Amino acid sequence: MKAAVCGATGYTGLLLVRLLAGHPEIDEILPVSSSRAGEELLEVDHGLGSLLSAKLGICGGRLLTIEQAVRAAPEVVFGALPHLKSASLLEPFYGQAVVIDLSADFRHQDTDSFRIAYGQAPPREDLLAASVYGLTEWNREAVRRADLIANPGCYPTASLLPLLPLLAAKLIKGDVVINAITGISGAGRTPKEVSHYCRRSENLAAYAPGKSHRHSYEIEEQLKSVAPEARVWFTPHLAPLKQGILVTTAAELADLSRTDEIESLYRAAYEDSPFVTVEPHSFPETLAVRGSNRCAIGWHVESDRVLLFSAIDNLVKGASGQAVQNMNVRFGFAEEAGLRVHGDL
Repeated sequence: MKAAVCGATGYTGLLLVRLLAGHPEIDEILPVSSSRAGEELLEVDHGLGSLLSAKLGICGGRLLTIEQAVRAAPEVVFGALPHLKSASLLEPFYGQAVVIDLSADFRHQDTDSFRIAYGQAPPREDLLAASVYGLTEWNREAVRRADLIANPGCYPTASLLPLLPLLAAKLIKGDVVINAITGISGAGRTPKEVSHYCRRSENLAAYAPGKSHRHSYEIEEQLKSVAPEARVWFTPHLAPLKQGILVTTAAELADLSRTDEIESLYRAAYEDSPFVTVEPHSFPETLAVRGSNRCAIGWHVESDRVLLFSAIDNLVKGASGQAVQNMNVRFGFAEEAGLRVHGDL
């Protein structure tokens, strides 16, 4: 099968190329970059080495234009492109290939929510009804039939996976307080003052709390699909880590007599999900999931509250890995194909 990666020079695009290079079902990769077309891919990512040589096909090791990729007729196209631009740049592929978009352009079915979060209407509002929110573990059957998949954000993935089973079972109620910490790669590859080494080293800080962070709207919209009364208080933090997300969520228990159900609810929700591990009374660590497509979940009950803990790699399960997982489900491949379950040492 032939796969195109649009935006192949950013962190998520480069990781997609690497994951597809090791994927047993992908025969040819089409790396696309409008700004760097014609350049050698190895000049952008020196770590690829000979990993790609057998799968570069028509591109001959060089980055392609979108027009060249369209002519090559890929079966699947990944959009690792900026928010608000991705939907239009992927235009030539709609109806011609399965499109998996890693931007926010198709994540919101609630257009008012999108307008508030991004300051404008969704760029292709006409396609929203055809798009599927690609939180694979919760929308697996819809992903199997979808030709347009909206890959979730990294913070929403890490926040939603521990929350949805408990909210769906009405085990928790009231406001949900989410505190999340992410690594610097979440800011993207383009140099910024906030990601300078001297600014980030030995430094931890909150930023964009509450509704000032776009992902709070995405999280709340998905939670309301199972609990319409859900209300989210979200605070992200930036830590001196290369990659990884750690989320701690606090919520009120709806019925103290049901606390023993927590583990069984998680087991039932994720028994067929190879990339979610449930670890009672544990405290997941980012290093344990780094480089993997796994979300580790733990919890702690105290008084009338439950504290939920989750960890993912923001570039893998939070972006490129989940996109490949969605491709696997959509095309009937083994869900684990080309992806790691174990993290780094």
